[in-house]
Amino acid sequence: MRETITLECTVCKNKNYTTTKNKKLHQDRLEMSKFCRFCHKHTPHKEIK
Repeated sequence: MRETITLECTVCKNKNYTTTKNKKLHQDRLEMSKFCRFCHKHTPHKEIK
């Protein structure tokens, strides 16, 4: 039931991380603060399709 998702930086729009989530339990899009190696700082990252 787990699905692979990609996280994109909201500042520079680069795709930095991949992770998994359970679509059955969490239908909404994931957003978390992660380190962006292109911005060189912690920025919010959102799930993309």
